[in-house]
Order: sequence, then C-alpha cells, then structure tokens
Amino acid sequence: MCGICGIIGKHEGKADIIQRMMDRIYHRGPDDGGSYVKGSAALGFRRLSIIDLETGAQPMYNETNDIVIVFNGEIYNYEELRKELIEKGHVFRTRNSDTECLIHAYEEYKEGMLSHLRGMFAFAIWDEKEQTMFAARDFFGIKPFYYGLIDGNLVFSSEIKAILEFPEYHREVNTEALSHYLSFQYSVMEETFFKGIRQLRPGTYLKYKNGEIELFQYWNSMLTPNKRQKEEDAVAQIHAVMEDSIRKHQFADVEVGTLLSGGVDSNYVLMKSQVDKAFTVGFAEDSGRYSEIKYAEEMAKAKGVEHYKKVITAEEYWDVLPKVMYYMDEPLADPAAVALYFVDELARKHLKAVLSGEGSDELFGGYNIYHEPLSLRPFKVLPKGAKRALRKFAVKHSNIRGMNYIRRGCTPLEQRFIGNAYMFTKREKTRVLAEGMPVTSPEELTKSYYDMTKGMDDVARMQYIDLNFWLPGDILLKADRMSMANAVESRVPFLDKEVFYTARNLSMNNKVRGKVTKYAFRKAAREVLPEFTAQKKKLGFPVPVRVWLREKPYYDRVKAAFTSEEAAKFFQTKYLMKLLDEHYQGKKDNSRKVWCIYIFLVWYQVYFCGGEKNIQLNRFETQ
Repeated sequence: MCGICGIIGKHEGKADIIQRMMDRIYHRGPDDGGSYVKGSAALGFRRLSIIDLETGAQPMYNETNDIVIVFNGEIYNYEELRKELIEKGHVFRTRNSDTECLIHAYEEYKEGMLSHLRGMFAFAIWDEKEQTMFAARDFFGIKPFYYGLIDGNLVFSSEIKAILEFPEYHREVNTEALSHYLSFQYSVMEETFFKGIRQLRPGTYLKYKNGEIELFQYWNSMLTPNKRQKEEDAVAQIHAVMEDSIRKHQFADVEVGTLLSGGVDSNYVLMKSQVDKAFTVGFAEDSGRYSEIKYAEEMAKAKGVEHYKKVITAEEYWDVLPKVMYYMDEPLADPAAVALYFVDELARKHLKAVLSGEGSDELFGGYNIYHEPLSLRPFKVLPKGAKRALRKFAVKHSNIRGMNYIRRGCTPLEQRFIGNAYMFTKREKTRVLAEGMPVTSPEELTKSYYDMTKGMDDVARMQYIDLNFWLPGDILLKADRMSMANAVESRVPFLDKEVFYTARNLSMNNKVRGKVTKYAFRKAAREVLPEFTAQKKKLGFPVPVRVWLREKPYYDRVKAAFTSEEAAKFFQTKYLMKLLDEHYQGKKDNSRKVWCIYIFLVWYQVYFCGGEKNIQLNRFETQ
C-alpha cells in the first residue's frame, strides 16, 4: 500500500514540486520513497512495504526503461498473471513484485490489461516513447486517484493535499459540491470540494496525451438477480468464493491482522482467516450502547487470537476532528470515520496490514433500509393520483405518528432513496444555505443510475445506487484515509471481483427475507459463527454524537462554529442555531444535520483558514 503522485507537462520546476508532493503523502508510505523526472514526466512514490520487501521499490520500469509505473494497491492474482506473462516472453527483474506484473501486462494488453486484474489499485503508467500516460482506478474505488489540469500540466495524486503543492493551483471551494454534500453527507461529484481537482471514478481509466484527457469506463457494478436461484446454491457459492478471497487477501510478507466489531461481516472474516491479532474500539456512553467491544471479545476468544481494544473518550474524539479532516481531504460527515481513525491507530502499534469487512452490505443486501421495499408493498397498488394526495397530506401533518411511513410509501424510490444517508432535501437547503449559494437536487446525480436499473426489483436498484455512491464516497473513502493516516494497509476481501460475480446473481429473497437482511450470507455465516452473532442486527459503527450535542461543552464548540464569520459565508446562521438549539433542548433529534454542517466548518478551517499548519502530522518508524 502506498501513495503516488505525478506531473505531466512542461513545468520547469517539476523535480522540486514532486518532492513536496511526496512529502505531503509521507504517511501513506513511510518505509521508502522514490521519484522519476525526465522530459515531460515527473512521478513520485511513497512506499509502505507489504509484498516483495527487498525488490519492490518504485517507480518501476520495463526492461528498456521507457515505461515507468507508480502503483498503489495489491494485485491478488499476480502470481498467475506473472506466469502467464513469462510464458508470453516477458522478462521479470524482481523476485516477487505485483507492480512489475502491471508493467508487462500493459506492454502485452495495453488498456485491456484491466480485465486480467484481481485486486485493489490506482496506478499511473508513463510511456516515454508514446508520450502518453495511462491511469486506472479499481473496480469499486477501494484506492483513490485525484487529478487536475493546471496551467497546462496534468497533476495527480492519491490524495488532494499533494496536488495543492502545485504552485499554479489556487484554492477555491466548489460550492456545488457543498450543496450535494448537504444531501449525501460526503463529496459525491467527480469535481471535488477543491475547484478544478477531480476524482477518477471507480472502474474508470484515463489516457492523457498532447494536453488532452480521455476517460473510459471499463467496469460496471450492475446486478443481475437470478429469481430462480435456490437458497442452498447461494449459500454454497458464498462459502466457496469468500474462502478463496480471504485466503488471497492474507498473502503478504508482513503480518496481517483484522479489524473486529460485533457484527457478522468482520466476525466471518476473522473465523475464516489465519490471523493472530484483532482490533476493536468503542465508547462508554449510555451504558455501553455505543460499543461492541464485548461482542468482539467473545469472538476473539472463540477464535483464539490476541484482542486489542480501546474505549474512545468524548474529549479525544472531538479533539482529533481537525486532524481527521486534514487526512480526509474533503469533509465527510460519517461519525464512524473518526472511530476508524482510532482503531487503525491501535492496529499500527502492532502491525501494518489488516483485513476489514467493508462491502458486504452493498453486495449481499445488509443495510436495514433494504427492508423498506417489502414494508411499503401495500402502496404499490395505489394509483399515482392517490399517492400524490396522500403524500401531500402526510407532509402537511408530519407531526402525527405514522405520517412518515405514508410519505415514504407514496414517494417514488428515485426520490426517496439516494443512499444510506439523506440529510437535507432541496427545500431544506434553501433554508440553510446562504443567499446566492447553489441549491441542487440529489436526483441530478442519481437519475442516470436509476435509469439503468429500470425493470429490476427495488432492493437491487437501491444496491446499485449504494455501490456507485455510498460505497466509494463514504465507506471506502474513510477506510482508505484513516488506515493510510496511520500507515496501515486495509484489505477488503468482500470487495473482490470474484465475490461480486457471485453476489450480483443473488435473488431478492436471498438478500432480504422477512426481517432478515443479508439472508444467504447469514446462512453461510451461521455455519462458522455463534447463532447470536450470525443473526445480530446491523449497528454499523455507532458513535454517540446525539448524546454529546446535548452536553454543554460540545454544544458550545458547535455554537462557536455556527456563529462564526466562516459559517456566514456559506450558511444562514440563524437557521443553523435553530437546528442546534432544538437538538440541545431535546425538542428534535437534529444531530446528523448539525454534525454534517459542523464537519464542513472544521474542514474549511483546516484547508482555508490556516488550520493545517497546526496539525501534528503522523510519523512512523519503518518496520
């Protein structure tokens, strides 16, 4: 796992700039660093040594030194790919490097190489002869890739903060990104919160030549539910593919541990793996309601592994927020991101590679919201006119019990579901955003994805939205940034191409049945887990933000941010205080909306008001 960066263009100071860019992503790879500067290209690399510790340094070259690569990730089928390429006549220099496989795969297949890969990756290949750069991001967006055309130069990196080092880039907040963030709780557009800097979408590759960028989608996470699928077949297929994926994800030349909660996903990974160490964090608030440490302890004991745990205090959680936003690059209002920072920090004290359970819910149908199409079935038979009338009535009388159920039942799926978070509606944003700020509708972004799923069942359609929005924008963003902030490689065996091929065919009743989500996967898990864990309701990563915002010290912190000059640039501050006071006084639970705005203001303070100068950056001893 590493950090990459680069400049393609005629800028005379590329050598100095690329070194500064590398320094900004030092945390992603404290073990080693290297650069390539020649002609139009400058590539930089920071290395976290996991595989081929002796000969796997980058940048790496082909036999004739005219093709060079910087690569972040792991290729789990590289041994098979290496054998295939050797049989085709390619000569390898390294002993056991997956990076070198990518170079020769490019020589053999060009962009067709992507169909031969199994793994997580973001890489850039510079072809000196063709004066062309080829870059790609993995199927699900596990590894990041950002880029921008700045003063005639293509500048790219694993993290936005490195691109900010390019002297001709001038920081400007993308206010359209803010508007969408208020609905989704994460940065959802291709153009990021930094105007002019974009992200390469999952399953997409980029070609750059003669100052022109071309983008191509090579992968689509489209589901193909098999309505006739038998339960026993689904369970058997899940067992087989997960055993294979977990085995491949453990391959490393360093020790690999696992992150562990009380949920079925991480516990299944634990029981099927051969790790010796597991790591868990939680909170003491509300009599342990926000902690799954005791469940994790039982699982670790059952498996016979060393279990390391930490109870996060409110004070240290709040104090670390600016640092977390620095490493995040963009605001993310998922409170679990901060908890993830602490568990990765805990893991780093003992090793530098972990397995994690991200992706299971999106693939196997695990989120509680996936129940909704079943519970709202009675509304399917109602005429559209009746639905409109009922919805209007429910909105008008929203304070009456049961009105929310009627409102959702009478609202088309495309309008009511944009992912696991739906913070502010377009109407609400007109009240919270300052005059002159753009007010967008989230359907502007989700419509084309919903259009591709017409005719599919509602659960599959919701999954497709989550696979393309929630998963890369929230789940994988925080997994990458928080692990890399602590120089830890996070591996996600559920998000494997072969696992997806199994999951995409699951019938709806093998995903959601009665009150059970992830039905077929839970059946598979039941064979290796205790019954209470296999059937345990999903909690996510519970954080007591709701509780803290009703405590005066944290109310005062948020109030100071909400009444600041910075807040007035973007928001109607009177309305912000209305949201905060209603929550503080116990009149409404506005915690998620309050948190969403507060986190943006923390991020803005870090990146636009000089706050990053006060961040105590993480440095690590090499292992």
